Amino acid sequence: MKKKLWTLAPYLILLGIDFYLLPLLIRDTGMAMLLMLCVMPLIALVSAVIYGVRNGFSILLPALAFLLFLPTVFIYYNLSAWIYTVFYALLVLGGNGLGRIFYQKR
Repeated sequence: MKKKLWTLAPYLILLGIDFYLLPLLIRDTGMAMLLMLCVMPLIALVSAVIYGVRNGFSILLPALAFLLFLPTVFIYYNLSAWIYTVFYALLVLGGNGLGRIFYQKR
C-alpha cells in the first residue's frame, strides 16, 4: 500500500497544481470557462492516462482527485461548482482506464 501511495504522489502533485494554482489565473468569465472546461480537464485526463500507462489501474487516483478538488469549490468557486468534483473524478477514472489498456499491451 505504501508503494502504491508513492507511485501516486507525482500525479497528485500535478493535480494539486492543476486544481489550486490554475484558478489563480481566472480574471473574467471567459478565462474561467477556458480553464474550467478545457485546460484543467485536459491536464487531469493526461496525467491519469500517463499514470495508467506507467502503473496500471488504481481506484485511489480518481478518489483522491475527488477529495483534492472538493476544497477548491469553497476556496475559489461557489456551491454550484460542486458537480466539477464528480466530473474530475470520472474524467480521471476514464483516463486511468484508458491508460490501463496501453499498460496491458506493454
